[in-house]
Amino acid sequence: MQVSLTSATDKDSHLISEMAGRIWHHHYVPIIGKEQVAYMLGQMYTPEAIQKQVEEGQIFYLIIYNNATVGYMAVSQRDNHEYMLHKFYIEIDKQGKSIGKQAFEAFLHELPEAKKITLTVNRQNYKSINFYFRLGFYIESVAEFDIGNGYYMNDFVMCKNI
Repeated sequence: MQVSLTSATDKDSHLISEMAGRIWHHHYVPIIGKEQVAYMLGQMYTPEAIQKQVEEGQIFYLIIYNNATVGYMAVSQRDNHEYMLHKFYIEIDKQGKSIGKQAFEAFLHELPEAKKITLTVNRQNYKSINFYFRLGFYIESVAEFDIGNGYYMNDFVMCKNI
């Protein structure tokens, strides 16, 4: 099983948008509902929104498994040694095959100077929370983020010291 990362380019924003739609509709509708999923996809995952995030400093990676794109990640640097992992998603039919673990290991090789990685995860997203625990993350705090239109993200802030 071969997992690697490749830097996403401008032309990959459509692919990332399509993957997000598939993954989010399957994974998040039971957690936050169809309306909030549609709102968040519109805010974060149109090709234009992805481009704006890149302009604001996020670096997107495609997760490659056996020569096929099966997911994506996005990260930004907070300071010299601390990074924010904004996105980490794998296609539903590829989950549970150790691809996420291998992708995270490849991700760490992209950031050899990293000392700390922070992320946010929905407090009801038990599958992902447990995955992050297995990777060595811990819960640093509980947070609520007003994302507009009457919606909130009720998250854990999780960290991993490298």
